[in-house]
Amino acid sequence: MGVDTSTQSTKSLLVDAETGEVLESAAAPHPVGTEVDPRAWTAAFDSSGAALLPRAEAVSVAGQQHGMVALDSAGEPVRDALLWNDTRSAQAALDLIEEMGGPAACAEVTGSVMVASITASKLRWMRDHEPENAARTASVLLPHDYLSAHLAAPGTEPFTDAGDASGTGYFATALGEWRPDLAANALGHEVALPRIAGPGAVAARTAAGQVVGAGTGDNAGAALGLALRPGDVLLSVGTSGVASTVSAAPLADPTGTVTGFADAQGGFLPMVTTINAARILDLQAAWLGVDVHGLADLALSSAPGAGGVTLSPYYGGERSPNRPDAVGTWTGLRSTTTRADLARAAFEALACSLADAAEQLQALTGQEAGRVLLVGGATRSPALQQILPAVLGRPVELPPPGEYVARGAARQAAWALSGAATPPDWPMPGLKVLDAAPTPGVREAYLELKEATATWA
Repeated sequence: MGVDTSTQSTKSLLVDAETGEVLESAAAPHPVGTEVDPRAWTAAFDSSGAALLPRAEAVSVAGQQHGMVALDSAGEPVRDALLWNDTRSAQAALDLIEEMGGPAACAEVTGSVMVASITASKLRWMRDHEPENAARTASVLLPHDYLSAHLAAPGTEPFTDAGDASGTGYFATALGEWRPDLAANALGHEVALPRIAGPGAVAARTAAGQVVGAGTGDNAGAALGLALRPGDVLLSVGTSGVASTVSAAPLADPTGTVTGFADAQGGFLPMVTTINAARILDLQAAWLGVDVHGLADLALSSAPGAGGVTLSPYYGGERSPNRPDAVGTWTGLRSTTTRADLARAAFEALACSLADAAEQLQALTGQEAGRVLLVGGATRSPALQQILPAVLGRPVELPPPGEYVARGAARQAAWALSGAATPPDWPMPGLKVLDAAPTPGVREAYLELKEATATWA
């Protein structure tokens, strides 16, 4: 059984351990917002996935990265969890970078340059703005850790994995070990951290004796679920946009563009993440008074270049590039601009943002280009399926619709159950190849606007 506790919902898959065939699934929504009571996640599982659990021999959880789950000495939340997309800790991230000796030093130690998404910055924000809650905090977990603890037998020591731990800002990613001193510096006092379980290890047992795997972060889970190979780039289009690849060697990008996380197999998962992805399309659909299907129809009725309209889609600030105070910017609006142009500009902006991420990732890793795979809810849109390969200038492979983070968690659970040295090989039928004539002018206009807005307050 694999569980994905994402930003939006808990999704559970019961999977055949030998073949990877999905036997049954269940889901329940999470509250919206950038801070959420973590008990809502366990309630979501209890109302959906718990019904599948008795049929499972093993279970693992993958989840949204970076979320700060601060617990008191009794193991109860001291406040709502601050999620990855909460940017109030932007200044705290800058403060921590300075204290570590600058961006290069920060990346060298943790694998990444601190940004508002990273857990340590949220601990520092709590120290500075909610000192009472900071003082009450005895331990800190990540979202997937919190649900894993809920599944494990009572009295089990909390655990996590290197993949998710590498996004905290207090984990030495290249060495695979905690830096408790960095957590203490961020929060203002020492704090308990979960033990690190190995990728294919039996991390715990449920009260009924079922195997519980280490679990991992959502992006590492997706990479495992799709059997990503070195050189492949996985583009995930959900609330956030993510470009990731797997690597045998750790990376440290002093510019902060590429985050050097660990993966779920003992290697590394360099990644570029944007805050704005599917929300670009959701907002545009609302403005134009259509649903997502209507937005796609409108976009495809406009020509490449959207009649000269270009969008910089940083509606919620941005992480890549690191502009937490940025806003959305439109240019090229004319009296001849149509609703179809506005719809297409939104899709082209999303595609350009993903193209930026993929290009930056491959430039730093230096790996020979492999496949580009595309997953996420927004990938069902025929407009994105046509526009993205045109903007990238290369074919894109689209797996069949599925919950690949939960599939990766299930693959990890099967690995722990088997006791083998490597995870099981599961076939991936139904891959669709997307291709289109390149539209380099779209990217050029986007990059021009990106550069023009770089110095705006």
